Amino acid sequence: MIVVHHLEKSRSQRVLWLLEELGQPYEVKVYKRDPKTILAPKSLMKVHPLGKSPVITDGEVTVAESGAILEYLVERYDSAGRFKPKAGAQAALDYRYWLHYAEGSLMTPLILALVFSRLPTQPMPFFVRPVVKGLSAKVIANYIRPQLQTHFRFVEQQLAKSDWFAGDAFSAADIQMSYPLMAAVERSGLELPRVRDFVARVKARPAWQRAESAHGPFELPGSD
Repeated sequence: MIVVHHLEKSRSQRVLWLLEELGQPYEVKVYKRDPKTILAPKSLMKVHPLGKSPVITDGEVTVAESGAILEYLVERYDSAGRFKPKAGAQAALDYRYWLHYAEGSLMTPLILALVFSRLPTQPMPFFVRPVVKGLSAKVIANYIRPQLQTHFRFVEQQLAKSDWFAGDAFSAADIQMSYPLMAAVERSGLELPRVRDFVARVKARPAWQRAESAHGPFELPGSD
C-alpha cells in the first residue's frame, strides 16, 4: 500500500491528486507545520533524511521530491498511458520540460516572494524593522517581481497554444505545474488570465475534487 507522508499546505497535494486520477489505493499520514516557522516537523526525518514533503513509501521503496514521485507513480501504475505522452512525440519533450520547470525554475521566485514578504513580520528589535521592511520591499520590486513577470509571460504564452502543458491532453506535467500556478493566482498580484483559466480547469476535474474532499482544500504555506 502506498503511504503519502502529507505535510499540510504543501506540494504533497499534487501527489494525492495524481493517486486519485490513477484510482490507486493509498493511505495518508498527515504532518502539521510549525505555526511560527511554517516548517515541517522533525518527525518527517524518520521517513526521509531531509525531513521534507512530499515523500511516499510504497512497500520497501521510498520516493521524495514531487516531480520524482509523479514520475514514479506514472511509470509504476499508469499502465494505460493516460498521464504521459508517448515517447518520441514533441508532447513527450514538453512533458519532461514542464515537469522539471515547475520546481527547477518557477518555484524559486515564488518562494523568495513569500520569504521576503514575511521577513518584516518576524520578531526583531523595533528600530531594525523599518530597515528590514524597506530592504524587503526593494528586493521584491527590483528583483523578485521582474522575475515573476518574465516567468509568467512565458507560461501565459504556452497556455495560449494549448489548454494543457504537454500537447492537447491532460498529463502529470499539468499536475506538477498546478502548485506554482495556484500560488501565483493567490499571491502574485499579476494579471494572469490564461493561468486563471488553467486553474479553473484543474479544479473542475473530478479527481481534484475527490482529493480536496478527502484531505481538505488547497492551501499555501503561511495561509491563515
